Amino acid sequence: MRDVEDTESPGIDPAQLYHRLFRQYGPQHWWPADDPFEVILGAILTQNTAWANVEKALSQLRQQRLISLEAMLCVSMEKLAKLIRPAGFYRHKSACIKAMSNWLAQQGGIENVKRQNRVSIRKELLDIPGIGSETADAILLYALGKCCFVVDAYTRRILGRVGLLDSGSSYSQAQQFLVSNIDKEISLYQQYHALLVAHAKAHCRKTPLCGGCPLFDVCRYFQEVHKLETNQIF
Repeated sequence: MRDVEDTESPGIDPAQLYHRLFRQYGPQHWWPADDPFEVILGAILTQNTAWANVEKALSQLRQQRLISLEAMLCVSMEKLAKLIRPAGFYRHKSACIKAMSNWLAQQGGIENVKRQNRVSIRKELLDIPGIGSETADAILLYALGKCCFVVDAYTRRILGRVGLLDSGSSYSQAQQFLVSNIDKEISLYQQYHALLVAHAKAHCRKTPLCGGCPLFDVCRYFQEVHKLETNQIF
């Protein structure tokens, strides 16, 4: 959250931020997948890579009819690694997918997992090698239908630039801030996260494209840059 020394109030709150983004980008229809197991695969494959690369890997898995738990349990690690190579870190990710598949099988399948408590599922997911907080929460929210906000680099960047979080906020701090300030609804969490991703890609990049940004008037980053440019002119 913001530093306690920072007494300046942000120009927007989390609910207002959501509504502005929704007006700008509309419904996002995320996660792009046909079934929960495909969501899980995508959540693992998207680590440290662009979604375009994930789509290539998923396409190759689809061609080999491997988008199912049963098929994934039978495929060799070597073949799996080769197929998901477009997503990068393919040895690490193939081992993670195999470990995830084995865990799901031990749990009796995805439908059985869905009936379990969110907190206990999250703890077990984090015990799987290669699964961190962001991946675990993406699986919980999009594949298992649990109310768990996904915090990614885009989320922290946008909330930081509009003054809702400071640069030192941890994953759990950012997540707690959001869930404490918006309604606890699965569909809202899904839509909000997807809108933040859309905005980060359209405008709030590492080097931002501020022209046409729906948040420019409440963006501290924009205000600081504009102030600096004005001072340089005069």
